[in-house]
Amino acid sequence: MGSDGDEGAAKHRRYSMRSMLCAVSATNTCISYPRCPQFPRKSLVSTRLRVRASSPDDNDGFKVEYTPWLIVGLGNPGIKYHGTRHNVGFEMIDHISRAQGVLMNTIQSKALVGIGSIGEVPILLAKPQAYMNFSGESVGPLAAHYQVPLRHILVIHDEMSLMNGVLRLQPKGGHGHHNGLKSVMGHLDGCHDFPRLCVGIGNPPGTMDMKAFLLQKFSTVERKQIDAALEQGVQAVRTLVVNGFNHNITRFNMGQKYKYHKV
Repeated sequence: MGSDGDEGAAKHRRYSMRSMLCAVSATNTCISYPRCPQFPRKSLVSTRLRVRASSPDDNDGFKVEYTPWLIVGLGNPGIKYHGTRHNVGFEMIDHISRAQGVLMNTIQSKALVGIGSIGEVPILLAKPQAYMNFSGESVGPLAAHYQVPLRHILVIHDEMSLMNGVLRLQPKGGHGHHNGLKSVMGHLDGCHDFPRLCVGIGNPPGTMDMKAFLLQKFSTVERKQIDAALEQGVQAVRTLVVNGFNHNITRFNMGQKYKYHKV
C-alpha cells in the first residue's frame, strides 16, 4: 500500500497525461468530431489518423475532444513564386508554424502539412502544392480525412480589395474572383461558409496587368507593411482558434480597417 504522497503523485501523472495534446494517433475507429455534412459517411471509418486533444473534467475523466482547425494558406510552390504578392497565404502559414513550433514536414493530399496546437486546440497547417488554381484538391481531401467541419476550415489568401498590409477575418464569404478560393469552394461542394483571413496586397497601379502584379514581389515599404501584418495575423489566428468569432475579432477588424488612416 503506497503512502498518500505516492497516491498524490500518481494522480498528478494521470492528470498530466490526460491534459496533454495528442497531435496524431493511429486509430481504426470512427472519429468523434462533429462531421462536416458535405462529406460522405464512409469517410468516418476509412480514416487512419486523427487529430485530437482532451482535458480532464471535474470527475477525473475526459471532456469532449476539441474540434481541430484546418488552417490553409494559398499560394504557388517553388522558389520562383517565393515572396510574391500571390503567396502571402504561404507566408502566414510559415509565421504560424514558427510561432507555434509546428514542423511542416509531411506531404499529404498534395499539400505540405504540419500538425500541432494553439493552446489545447489541435491545428493542421497546410500549404497546397498543386498551384493556386488547384488549391481545393488539397483542402477538400484534408477536411474529409480529418473530419474538420466547414466552420473550422480557415483559408488565408491575398486580397486586392484591401490596402497593402491590411488584414480582415471573416466567418464566410464569396470567392471574389480569386482562383484559389474558387477551387476550394469547388472541392467543398460549392460551400462558402468557411472562415477566411484576407491579407491586403492593394490594386495594380495604372494599367498594369493583374497577373503580373500578383506575381510581383513587394517594394521595400510594402514588404515592411506585410511583415508587420503577418505578425498581427498570427495573434488574430490564435484568438480565433481559441475563442471563435467574438468581440475581439470585431475589434481586430475595426483596427485593421483604419490602421493607415491618419487622425
